[in-house]
Amino acid sequence: MTLAGRLHALGVLGMNRRNSVYTSRWNRRMHYPSVDDKLETKRLLRDAGIATAPVLAVARLHSDVRRMLRDLDSYASFVIKPAHGAMGNGILVVLERDGDWFLRTGGGWVDRRALWYHSASIISGAYALGGQPDVAFAEERLQAHPDLRSISAEGVPDVRVVVYRGVPVMSMTRLPTRRSRGRANLHQGAVGAGIELDSGVTNFAVCDGRAVEVHPDTQQAVLARAIPDWERVLEMAVRASDQTKLGYVGADVVIDAEHGPLVLELNARPGLAIQIANRAGLVPRLDEVDRCVRPDMRWPERIALARDIARRARGGSLR
Repeated sequence: MTLAGRLHALGVLGMNRRNSVYTSRWNRRMHYPSVDDKLETKRLLRDAGIATAPVLAVARLHSDVRRMLRDLDSYASFVIKPAHGAMGNGILVVLERDGDWFLRTGGGWVDRRALWYHSASIISGAYALGGQPDVAFAEERLQAHPDLRSISAEGVPDVRVVVYRGVPVMSMTRLPTRRSRGRANLHQGAVGAGIELDSGVTNFAVCDGRAVEVHPDTQQAVLARAIPDWERVLEMAVRASDQTKLGYVGADVVIDAEHGPLVLELNARPGLAIQIANRAGLVPRLDEVDRCVRPDMRWPERIALARDIARRARGGSLR
């Protein structure tokens, strides 16, 4: 059997099928701005009473940047982001400050001029999809939950939940490393640990495509870890995806030490590496949602369905 045949037999979802069968059918283009614009996503979530990381300042024009930086003078740490960025590009995390000097993740102090230049580059479209003009904004720097602090380095872990037709079908936690420069992105070197949807416990982990049992920097076990506030994480991921009117969404939730779970952002084209982190294909779970979900199901019923599907998938009863 060919490699493609083996992957098909395992129910692994590929990019072409994701795009042609799921995103093209369930994600109407008119609703993409609700997730492609991070500030619009935050507005939608706030209007629905769903917690998200607080915005500290916004710069829409180059002439706004100095004012945005002045607005940040009272904050010792913060994060500057592009509103239309992707894959973690353009995110600058300030860990602490000393007057007009700022310590960023990955080491090294930069001055106010560097922050101005970075923000101006964001507005010019340096990190936006298609290079279109963008908006720079500053967000409160979140702190890792104590239960997750020992399995992350230089950054804050998040939980990615893939939600299909309002039903969570697969999840993983993405754990920053020194190599990823504190970013929770697998392609930059973060650890991805699959999470059992019914229990909220990690079951497998990968880093750079290889199975791992401990975090490469802290040497702490990343398996059999219970994700804190798991019930709330699932609820927020599902309710947030409902607000977008999209049927195939990746919801990223951060469990902050002070605020608890917060929706960080949403993605209409969630990556497929989550299958590697779970040692499982998405297709059988997606098929089961198509078979079982009903339009009148409220979010608690859809989460209950997700747990049942996860249990049956683990038992090998999904085809």
